[in-house]
Amino acid sequence: MKNYNDLILRTMTQLIAFILLGFSVYLFFAGHNAPGGGFIGGLMTAAAFILMFITYGYENMSKVLPINFRAMLAIGLLVATLSGIGAFIFGEPFLTQTFGYFNLPIMGKTELATAMIFDLGVYLTVVGVTMTIILTIATDQKEDSQEQAGM
Repeated sequence: MKNYNDLILRTMTQLIAFILLGFSVYLFFAGHNAPGGGFIGGLMTAAAFILMFITYGYENMSKVLPINFRAMLAIGLLVATLSGIGAFIFGEPFLTQTFGYFNLPIMGKTELATAMIFDLGVYLTVVGVTMTIILTIATDQKEDSQEQAGM
């Protein structure tokens, strides 16, 4: 017999995760001019991933999202560090930010800022750290409970 609560949980998870991911993208892009940015956008993305891992299970989500979150953490730190060091090339202090307006094909006149590169590094780092911590705790508890059941 199928558990109807499971059906409701899976259906609502799809909707809520979609909303969380969309909002995290908005927060990421709004971050260099308004409240938001890489940190809160990364937390929202991690929250959506955690919700999906809880609902669908670690094994299923590992197949759907074959992401190495520890590598994501390292890449995020590298991107954030290199964005700060990039200012040295132009003789500016570490983490100096600049921006410009560009005419992009679909979006028209758009502001692009180097702060967004730093935010991308922060975003990847926050998702990587959060998911590594949560999944490590979750898989350790599962292994501990399996060991206790075998005793």
